[in-house]
Amino acid sequence: MNAEEVSLALTRMAHELVERNRGRDFLLVGIVTRGVPLARRLGAQLGIESHALDITLYRDDLREHPTRRGSRSELPQRIDDKVVVLVDDVLYSGRTVNAALTALADLGRPRRIELVALVDRGHREFPIQADVVGRRIPTAKDERIIVRLAETDGEDAVLIESETR
Repeated sequence: MNAEEVSLALTRMAHELVERNRGRDFLLVGIVTRGVPLARRLGAQLGIESHALDITLYRDDLREHPTRRGSRSELPQRIDDKVVVLVDDVLYSGRTVNAALTALADLGRPRRIELVALVDRGHREFPIQADVVGRRIPTAKDERIIVRLAETDGEDAVLIESETR
């Protein structure tokens, strides 16, 4: 995906969120790191505030991968009885979303949790599915999806890279 395709996907995703929630309020929460700028962009299109959720300490792969330095989650005081829309860049195994669900459960009891992903590449290990997807990109197990965003990488693009180069 090039910058224009990323922008169009985000606009369509914003419209889908409005349709899904039919005027009801919801909290837009980006998963650190690349989910945060995506949530900000969606929030700007929707005219609502976005928030950030750091799941570093909730990940189940801390033994295999040294943990990055955690950042601070930026959420409202209470999430109880709210509709929370989680935003992430890539949905793959479902492990990141599982960690986010655990983190949210520690913070309160939302009425409902929805998931938005810019890219769904398949290969789930957990029974997790996005409610709104920018683009479904089937991949082989030895490929990686790389999301580049202007806020963090200087450009918008979605690339497929083979791990066995």
